[in-house]
Amino acid sequence: MKESMEFIRYLALAGMCLAGLPAIAQEKPVPQEQPKMEKPQMAPEAEAEKGPDKSKTADKDKVKAAAVKPRVASSEGKVVEEIIARVNNEIITRSELDKGRKAAEEEATQECNGRCTPEQLQVVIEDRKKNALRDLIDQSLLVQRGKDMGISVESDVVKKLDAIRIQNKMASMEELEKAVSSQGMNWEDFKSNIRNSSLTQAVIGREVGSHLSVGHEEVAKYYDEHKSEFLRPEQVALRAIEVVTQGKKEDEIPALKKKAETALKRVQDGEDFGEIAKRFSDGSTAKQGGYLGTYKRGELAKELENKVFAMKKNELTEIMDTKQGFLIMQVLEHYDEGEQPLAKVETEIMDRLYGQRMEPAYREYLKTLREQSYVVIKPGYQDIAGGGNSEIQEVSATPEVTKDRKPRKKYILFGKKS
Repeated sequence: MKESMEFIRYLALAGMCLAGLPAIAQEKPVPQEQPKMEKPQMAPEAEAEKGPDKSKTADKDKVKAAAVKPRVASSEGKVVEEIIARVNNEIITRSELDKGRKAAEEEATQECNGRCTPEQLQVVIEDRKKNALRDLIDQSLLVQRGKDMGISVESDVVKKLDAIRIQNKMASMEELEKAVSSQGMNWEDFKSNIRNSSLTQAVIGREVGSHLSVGHEEVAKYYDEHKSEFLRPEQVALRAIEVVTQGKKEDEIPALKKKAETALKRVQDGEDFGEIAKRFSDGSTAKQGGYLGTYKRGELAKELENKVFAMKKNELTEIMDTKQGFLIMQVLEHYDEGEQPLAKVETEIMDRLYGQRMEPAYREYLKTLREQSYVVIKPGYQDIAGGGNSEIQEVSATPEVTKDRKPRKKYILFGKKS
């Protein structure tokens, strides 16, 4: 349960910094009205001051004065929250930036995962933290654009919440809500982070990804020019469904065996292995559809190696009884030793070329959104967000508290049952 709580806390933090470079859904282009520049109504009360003897200039001065006037907590006379950016009618506060930086640090630490020296890790962390405000502004622009486009992601939010519930082995959504609240997080904010993530990805998929394409001729040309990159030893790409029995009572084992049998039967009947893994697997890779990675000979236990290296693409193992539980594996791809044929690596090349085009197209789209929006950044923060020079209003609020989180554990392949 402790690991589950850490995972939930991470989700809440990560939601503050979602716009780095999200996964892209390739969709057909949908014509949309371009976003329009709109200045926020920072001081509606100024409208009451209008009268026959008031000029438009005086009105603007009142709005500006209201925008720069700090608001303080009456009990202490001190500003307890700081607005550091305005994005149209939305604001970004210092506490949100602190959470974004915290999430960026944790993501960098996980990605290095022991492969970086302390010095290298620090460089990556500082680079991520430096971009945190820019990413928050980008996220706000994308979420607002999604709302303007009328995109609804509520069904996706429900699916993701249910996946989190299943992954953390919770019986109901109420139990998940209690777990989130027990970490000092607001349940609605938790759902909002997931909603914003889905909305961000939907906007980029429609507005950017759907306009990019990679043809077969381009893939073949890349393959011919980079054949040396596809000289590889024999390898298998694997994914797994794991039903844990370790630590369970003896009378629970039959039901767990039945769970594994049901999962295997559903895949054999044509359902997607990855989706079944997300629902049935107890393993740490469940949310990735059970994907374990690619293995060469000598990197797996001998008995398992002999089994999977004799299998072809998409073939399944039977249910294997290990000391940790019941294990079902699928060979996602089997690469023969030597130069890989185009058919084996076509998808890989297509993803590579698509990714190369996605980054500049994504940044260009964000640049356009900024130009057509009203973005103001407080002095002292411009260098890390890309512009802005106006004074920003400060308001009284109570920043949320974030907690440290331990890195998630690596996947350890089930050992042979003794």
